[in-house]
Amino acid sequence: MTKKMRWIVLIPLFVLAGGVGLWTLTSKWMEDGLNPKADGSNEYAIVLGAKVKKGNVPSLSLRYRLESALAYANEYPHVTFVLSGGQGPDEDIEEAVVMRNFLLDNGISEDRLIIEDQSTSTYENLLFSQELLPENVKSVTIITSDYHLQRAKILAKKLDWETDVVAAKTPEVVEAKVRLRERAALLKTYIVGK
Repeated sequence: MTKKMRWIVLIPLFVLAGGVGLWTLTSKWMEDGLNPKADGSNEYAIVLGAKVKKGNVPSLSLRYRLESALAYANEYPHVTFVLSGGQGPDEDIEEAVVMRNFLLDNGISEDRLIIEDQSTSTYENLLFSQELLPENVKSVTIITSDYHLQRAKILAKKLDWETDVVAAKTPEVVEAKVRLRERAALLKTYIVGK
């Protein structure tokens, strides 16, 4: 085998090995995001927004996040919730408003809800939420989709927050797509920081 032919064989093998390595690494990162599980010890929980469909209906991803938040709110009635999500270009209303309406309709008192309706990214969700909380808050609970937790935790750490988590399930219909996209976002966050 000539030197050139050897490289023709080796380069795809290196690329494949690198791809498998990155896939394994990002899988572990997403798994790490599921802990520590929240136990009501934090006074504040931040619920990260997701797509709102026409008619101001939560997407399935947002609905699962809200159902997880509702269960947590009922289990820990002392916790206050920051509902974080602005209005996307294809949305008719801020995600945070839809989130508030869902929780109010399900019996959560308005005095337990703080609205953050300007953010357009996970980093902004956390940064803008931090601006609404007392300065002495150094630890919060994050409620979002299971695949999204690790990146949210990394970004919260950059804001000097300790975190625990409540994982919402990911809709099966979008799971492959969002997990693939999240792998790229995680790598970007580790490299760039946001």
